[in-house]
Amino acid sequence: MKSKKAPTLNQRIRSNIESRILSGEWEPGYRIPFEHELMAQYDCSRMTVNKVLTALAESGMIERRRRAGSFVARQPPHLEQVALEIPDINVAVTERGHVYGFQLLEHAHRKAKPGVVEEVDLVGDGKLLAMRCLHLADGKPLAIERRLINPESVPETLKVDFSIHAPGSWLLQNVSWTRGEHRISAVAVNAEEAALLKVPVGTACLVIDRQTWRGEQPITWVRQKFLGDAYDLIARFAPGSR
Repeated sequence: MKSKKAPTLNQRIRSNIESRILSGEWEPGYRIPFEHELMAQYDCSRMTVNKVLTALAESGMIERRRRAGSFVARQPPHLEQVALEIPDINVAVTERGHVYGFQLLEHAHRKAKPGVVEEVDLVGDGKLLAMRCLHLADGKPLAIERRLINPESVPETLKVDFSIHAPGSWLLQNVSWTRGEHRISAVAVNAEEAALLKVPVGTACLVIDRQTWRGEQPITWVRQKFLGDAYDLIARFAPGSR
């Protein structure tokens, strides 16, 4: 199987600029380095830099002003509208007056498994971090989580002790992302999952599949299975909202 192609120089420059904007390092109104400065920084042609800045301007993240340069837009939008926010389960449980708990069930740094779509999409035939976790509320099982992380995008994850830090919470606190996708479904738990959640086989669970990217690089894929009677999914909106 062929390896996933490495990001092009164009993609890498764009991803670097997007990350600085979305992390708040470059605030609205900040002047982005001039084209000749970016050319020197990345050792590339003016055409490459111009293509990146044009794409960022078209997405609404920057404003290009004749003879003045390029500036971070005053109201930078998301690259893609995400239907739901990404919740921190620890925070959500604690805010409701319960005691959050977490157990790391499995942890491996290994090659992606051929034929497993979510793994191959994340890292090609490279290595990934694969984890399985159990979330608890007041000592009782709340959700099972299977998480994959691309260490090439977030190399610092290789040094994190995820037996202490829940991976989802750590990522939300330490890693910026530019776009995400949610998929929501419902399933009945199998025997192994039922044993972990301490419920009868066939109990209904709400399933959330989510993937996030930073620029063109995938960061993480996760599947969370919540007990159906312990988790509500709510989206708030207003007339005219997008």
